[in-house]
Amino acid sequence: MGTYRYVALGDSFTEGMVDERPGGGYRGWADRLAEHLAAAGEEDGTVVEYANLAVRGRLLPRIAAEQVPRALDLRPDLVSLIGGGNDLLRPRADPDALAQVLEDAVRRLRAGGAAVLLATGTDPAAAPLLRRTRGAVGVLNAHVWSIAQRHGCAVLDLWGLRAVADRRCWGEDRIHMTAEGHRRAALAALDALGRPVPAGLSAAERDYRTPLPVAVPVPRREALAADLRWSRVHLLPWVRRRLRRTSSGAERTGKLPEPVPVPR
Repeated sequence: MGTYRYVALGDSFTEGMVDERPGGGYRGWADRLAEHLAAAGEEDGTVVEYANLAVRGRLLPRIAAEQVPRALDLRPDLVSLIGGGNDLLRPRADPDALAQVLEDAVRRLRAGGAAVLLATGTDPAAAPLLRRTRGAVGVLNAHVWSIAQRHGCAVLDLWGLRAVADRRCWGEDRIHMTAEGHRRAALAALDALGRPVPAGLSAAERDYRTPLPVAVPVPRREALAADLRWSRVHLLPWVRRRLRRTSSGAERTGKLPEPVPVPR
C-alpha cells in the first residue's frame, strides 16, 4: 500500500468548466482522471491524493509563475500542465514564446521528480470565436509534442480526439466542454498515461473515441436565435473583459489547493 499524488495545473479547462456537480461547483476532466486513478489503485491498495490549482482565465506565464512552484511544494508523482488557450486569444499572441514558457515549466517539474501530462489544444476550425486562432494553436501543438519528446511527458491529444469536435461536447458558451466532453477527455488522458481503465466501467463508459450519434438538424431560425443569444450572453461580456484587461478568474484561487484522498 502506498500514496500517489496528482496535482492539476491550468485554466478553466482543468478547473472543470462547465461540467457542473449536482451540489455546486465544477467537476471536469482532471477530477474524473483522479477518480479513475483512485479506482485503479484500489486493486493494490494505493491511495490517490489530488489537488487542483487551476483557475479560469489564467494565462500560461502566470500558471508557470504561481501554480508550478506550489505544485513542486506538494511533491507530486504526477502533474498535468495545460494552458495557453487564453493566451492565443490575445491579438499579439506568440505561440513560440508560449512554448518556451511551457518548456521551462516542464523542465522544473521533471527536475522535481514528477511525471508530466501535457495536452494539445482542440481544433477550433468549427468554433466561430476561436477559428482565427487555428494556425497559432497548430504551432503550439507542434511544440507540445516536441517538448513531450524531449522531456519524457505524456500528451493528451485533444486535437486528434475527433469525437469532441461535436458541438454537443461543448457548453452554451462554445468555449468550455460539457460533461460528455470532459468524460471523454479524462479517458483519453488515462490512455495517454498508459493506465488501465477501471474494471467497473461498462463498455459504453470506457468508450471515448466513438462519435456521438448523428444530431437532428437544427432549423435555421433556431440556429440564428441561438447565435444571437450566444453573442449577447457570452461574446459581448468576453469582449468587455478584454477591453478592460480583466479576467473571469481575477480574484479566484485553485478549487482544491491542498491534496485530499480521492474516494475509491
